[in-house]
Amino acid sequence: MAELRVLLVDDEPLARRGLRSALARHADVGVCGECRDGREAVAAIRELRPHLVLLDVQMPELDGFGVIREVGVADMPAVIFITAYDTFAVRAFDAHAVDYLVKPFADERFDEALHRARQRLRQGEAVELGRRLADLLADTGSPRAPGAAPAADVPARPAPTVERGERLLVKVGARSVLVPVADIDWIEAEDYCVTLHVGGEEHLMRESLAALEARLDPERFVRIHRSAIVNVERIRELHQASPTELVVVLGTGQRLRVSRSRREHLERRLGRAR
Repeated sequence: MAELRVLLVDDEPLARRGLRSALARHADVGVCGECRDGREAVAAIRELRPHLVLLDVQMPELDGFGVIREVGVADMPAVIFITAYDTFAVRAFDAHAVDYLVKPFADERFDEALHRARQRLRQGEAVELGRRLADLLADTGSPRAPGAAPAADVPARPAPTVERGERLLVKVGARSVLVPVADIDWIEAEDYCVTLHVGGEEHLMRESLAALEARLDPERFVRIHRSAIVNVERIRELHQASPTELVVVLGTGQRLRVSRSRREHLERRLGRAR
């Protein structure tokens, strides 16, 4: 195989960027396409015929399992599943020896999964991989109608929430620092990581913004932009920078733009808070 053609499927742009960055370290790998949702993934798999798909499990409308059902096990390339829900999803994948990555994953773990997929493709294990996918789908349920409960009940459960007063564990070199959630001013997306802004300090966490948002208390933290979450108790004022642009001003003086799609939600949230 001269080049391993890989298709990236994740509804988070920053997550796709992180995957592309991880693949860039491998000279024999080429990204043949990126998809924002399951429907795009089905079309791209049929058209591009990638060797490998890095497939997010949790996506709106058509999730990762739905993609496989639509394409058909017999026509699916090799798959590495990507999930943010370690506790619930991993049991299903382990049971069928299917490759997966849990967000946030280390470079070494990514390289290991990629190496294993490459070896299986070279050894012609397509039939065996297809059998594993078929068994996995059988255990995670049948296709669902729109609006029905998720077929893959196990991986679709929410991740544990970080309760009020708890702390986040952040690695700093060889040390681990505990950051109180209540002290966080705002959170910024940084490629496939996030930066916690705490007073005058910054702490980098290897986790996607979407995954961290799912763990935070929605009564305290609100997403105002695709790359920013703010602690509502740190908001000092809302500033109308222009007829179409709203800016959040924090107690530290930090100014953050609010996207149009999230403005109404923020104003409702602040109305409830006050």
